[in-house]
Amino acid sequence: MIIAGQEIKRGSRQIVEFPLPQLTTHSDLEMPVHVICGKKAGPTLLVCAALHGDEINGIEIIRRLVGLKSLSHLSGTLIAIPIVNVYGFIHMSRYLPDRRDLNRSFPGSEKGSLAARLANLFMQEVVAQATHGIDLHTAAMHRDNFPQIRGNLECAETLRLAEAFRAPLIIDAALRPGTIREAAVAKGIPWLVYEGGEALRFDEVSIRAGVRGIVNVMREIGMLRVSRSKKSFVPRIVKSNAWIRAPQSGILRLIVKLGSCVSQGELLGIVADPYGDNQAEIFAPTTGIIIGRTNLPLLHEGDALVHLARFRNTGNASEAVDIFQSELDPMENEALSGAEPIV
Repeated sequence: MIIAGQEIKRGSRQIVEFPLPQLTTHSDLEMPVHVICGKKAGPTLLVCAALHGDEINGIEIIRRLVGLKSLSHLSGTLIAIPIVNVYGFIHMSRYLPDRRDLNRSFPGSEKGSLAARLANLFMQEVVAQATHGIDLHTAAMHRDNFPQIRGNLECAETLRLAEAFRAPLIIDAALRPGTIREAAVAKGIPWLVYEGGEALRFDEVSIRAGVRGIVNVMREIGMLRVSRSKKSFVPRIVKSNAWIRAPQSGILRLIVKLGSCVSQGELLGIVADPYGDNQAEIFAPTTGIIIGRTNLPLLHEGDALVHLARFRNTGNASEAVDIFQSELDPMENEALSGAEPIV
């Protein structure tokens, strides 16, 4: 394998400093690319994080992933990139310096904007090497996502990987123009998006779930030895989901947590003015599970409040969520991730 002109031989591991366009100060900038090449042939899995520079859970997931002892028995190649949008990461920003969203700029262009050029370089030099891909994300600032996998489940291979990851909920998500997922799928590469946590915050459960999920996928496609441990739950597929929005401006008091099962008509929260008058109650329009929520109490009319995965009957899905949370709770399973839990 050759990345940025450097050859990575079988049975070796290397960090390639992938050169990026210079900063305005004329300072050089690089994107570190971990390449771990097993002694045996096999698939090439690309795991990348921080396409949005403020989404940092994936950085910690990859740090823990590349340190796993089990990778000494790797078949195939793992390409792990903790920070794709180095520009945004430096400034703790979702965007590039040109204010473009890198994950709406794929497959890019050699002669386009900074975002387009970076997307084009990444596709040509890195994505083109992969047989499978996992892209790590969090919610945007002041929002939180319950750990979940997203993918185009019409593709049988994508569905197989999504089920193997073993997040409790799998979102059947259509391809969105300009995303790395759409560009990779156009090249025939099965691609998963993992969502968990909030921008600029570490979330231990989401981190542990990400590490475990990637390892599960590597086992499923033959890169690591298959585990004999019994599966404790069956991931549930979400076919319909929607955000519930603020009916008026004001200050929000939410009374539901991430992962909560709610019934149709159940009270989710209250929006009122600073004095407690002019209250508007917010009710669940359908039965479902909370997979995203705002953490910012200050609202304008129309702001997104709660992301609801809709189910006619939440029984099996709720059970999967409960088991998942108990398995990954750092208070109950301190040594699960092989690293000191972040609190």
